[in-house]
Amino acid sequence: MKYDGHVHTPYCPHGSSDSFVQYIERALQLGLKEISFTEHAPLPEGFVDTTPTTDSAMHIDDLQPYFEDIQIVKERYKSQIKINVGLEIDFIEGFEEEIKIFLTKYGPFLDDSLLSVHFLKTGNDWICLDYSHELFGELTAKLGSVDEVYKCYYNTVEKAINSDLGEYKPKRIGHLTLVQKFQKKYPPSLHLDERVFALLDIIKQKGLALDYNGAGVMKDFCLEPYPSHRFVTYAQKIGIPLVYGSDAHQAKDLGQGFHQLLPVALSAPSSLK
Repeated sequence: MKYDGHVHTPYCPHGSSDSFVQYIERALQLGLKEISFTEHAPLPEGFVDTTPTTDSAMHIDDLQPYFEDIQIVKERYKSQIKINVGLEIDFIEGFEEEIKIFLTKYGPFLDDSLLSVHFLKTGNDWICLDYSHELFGELTAKLGSVDEVYKCYYNTVEKAINSDLGEYKPKRIGHLTLVQKFQKKYPPSLHLDERVFALLDIIKQKGLALDYNGAGVMKDFCLEPYPSHRFVTYAQKIGIPLVYGSDAHQAKDLGQGFHQLLPVALSAPSSLK
């Protein structure tokens, strides 16, 4: 393991208070050569966080201090590890223009970024699909079945991939199969692999990369990475760059799930720019 391209920080409202220094020292212990801090970007203007704890993303007022803190550790550790300032951008259907405006303003300050789907639009509401298995159950009831949740998720991911978010749209799709987080408790009845393979074809056509995310391995109701092995095999076959991401929300989780990944060629986050 040389790179970790998906790491959260003390600025994450649902993460830990572990400092940037703690993350970097742990990264050095693991022998990392490069790390991307990709905190959850402030949600788009006008969107109200619908999670019970309303802690999905950092506050807009924290953005500048976040950038400044990373610059400090960048300078401190510049001879030991490459540190990227990044964000995990939420694609939220119906807020594409607000996301584009945000990226146009803050994109020039970023070394790296991810585009992820956490919220699904259901009528006039948005529900976070990965907050808890209880909330996933509510989403299933609202959409009518687990299969419909999967379809809605993949349809939303396709919209994210095809969206016009401007010059600074992220070049990497986060945890492509996040909808499988609770698959042991809420298994789909339909075989939806072809839907995912089709998304991978579009990702290839768009020249995007994939977050090969180890966090799912550690989730009791998932127990496999995002994406699953069969999808990673296909992604590698068609030449989609893969960047390992621990999705760590505390320093000790750097590297989580890495040894359960397939032995494939992995890219450095900075190689995608």
